Amino acid sequence: MRIWIDADACPVAIRNVVFRAAERVQVHTTLVANQLIRLPPSRWVRAVQVESGFDVADDYIAARVEAGDLVVTGDIPLAAQVVEAGAVALEARGTFYTRENIREALAMRDFMAELRDTGQVSGGPAALSKTDVQAFANGLDRFLARHRASTGKGAS
Repeated sequence: MRIWIDADACPVAIRNVVFRAAERVQVHTTLVANQLIRLPPSRWVRAVQVESGFDVADDYIAARVEAGDLVVTGDIPLAAQVVEAGAVALEARGTFYTRENIREALAMRDFMAELRDTGQVSGGPAALSKTDVQAFANGLDRFLARHRASTGKGAS
């Protein structure tokens, strides 16, 4: 099991939660972005810088994710690819994307894009709150605990 972070738009507070968890449970974690990302010194965390371009980081992750991996992303089309690959997607507010809810999430994304395109809605989601970060941390901890219980050992 590996954790992937779609790091171009991932809030620093969320990255920090993942960094601490990666150290605690010793799980390999890879941040993928088209810019340099500051990392803590760790044998469990690394970064990959991809070239700039639309969905380049997403494509990198989608091509490498394996069943059982966790991908931290707010990108719903990437989350759909992750779920299709048998992995799990977790967004910054603690929502897990699953086979049961990904179609609804894609439909809502498309609907909101249409509303923005027609000028009926402007702006994006609210800023990440401390409650959101805590919900993410709780979700991450539940995922890692289930993984350890199902394998009978720590992550690798």
